[in-house]
Amino acid sequence: MKKLFALPQLVLAAGFVFAGSPVQADEIKGSAAAANDKVWLCVGCHSIPDYRADYPLVYKVPMLGGQNAAYIASALAAYKKGERKHPTMRAIAGSLSDQDMADLGEYYAIQTPSSPNNPLK
Repeated sequence: MKKLFALPQLVLAAGFVFAGSPVQADEIKGSAAAANDKVWLCVGCHSIPDYRADYPLVYKVPMLGGQNAAYIASALAAYKKGERKHPTMRAIAGSLSDQDMADLGEYYAIQTPSSPNNPLK
């Protein structure tokens, strides 16, 4: 009877199987304090109550205070990938790293909807 796999071939094949399986990457931890130097990108629109942007359509700009940190980071990532289409947000998100997005998410998560959304003291 013929051997299908010798031990070295079996070990090599198993290595390819495990190397191809997804590995949990370290989750990025956001820092609200670190966002102090980044939030200026956001406050021009997101800190004005009832602000409406007029490009590409009239769009009510949301206040971000109190939003879930993971939601903010995931929304920014979607703008960066082009999955969300607002051109201004896409341009801003395109300049952010994953760490920047996590920091901004944490920053807005500790705000409230009525916070002035100014940098933390």
